[in-house]
Amino acid sequence: MGVDRRAMSQAVSRFLRAAGVPRDDANLKDTPRRVTEAWAEEFLDGYGQDPADVLAERFPVTGGRRRELVVVTNLEFRSMCPHHLLPYSGRAHVAYLPGASVVGFGRLGALVDVFAHRLILQEELARQVARHLARGLKSPAAACILEAEQTCLRLRGGSQRHAVTHAEAYEGLLARDGALRRELWARIGKKKAR
Repeated sequence: MGVDRRAMSQAVSRFLRAAGVPRDDANLKDTPRRVTEAWAEEFLDGYGQDPADVLAERFPVTGGRRRELVVVTNLEFRSMCPHHLLPYSGRAHVAYLPGASVVGFGRLGALVDVFAHRLILQEELARQVARHLARGLKSPAAACILEAEQTCLRLRGGSQRHAVTHAEAYEGLLARDGALRRELWARIGKKKAR
């Protein structure tokens, strides 16, 4: 199902009218078009991407049987909460134990973006990234750890302006092996006892 830009733009216009926003405000003249562009091209473009395609280009693992964790930290991401349609953003830490192949480091950030550019909870974002790394690369161990600033928590209701949310997802050996998880947390540069 593709994006219906005309319907989106009309919906934004109706929303602004329903909210009682003055219709003669010159700053709002092109707002429906701009909002539609932002949502279609930046916030929801992940629905049009296949995570398998992101991980398609692979390189063989060489150098014997011993394999070490591949870890990329501080990948910046942004997403939208499906509950309030408010943004959240933060840093992703992604790791996997290579099977027969590896992918370029940039592919890990691209995988995060495939799911982050959807309406998705932070917890589910972490799960999807870890799951697709494990399955897509046939990795015996994968993880995604997310730290984020949730607009709905920081600005709404009780207004917890300094709150940072964390979500973790582990697959395979990283879900079962505490020593391997501690090694991952040491690489991330944070202490986590488990």
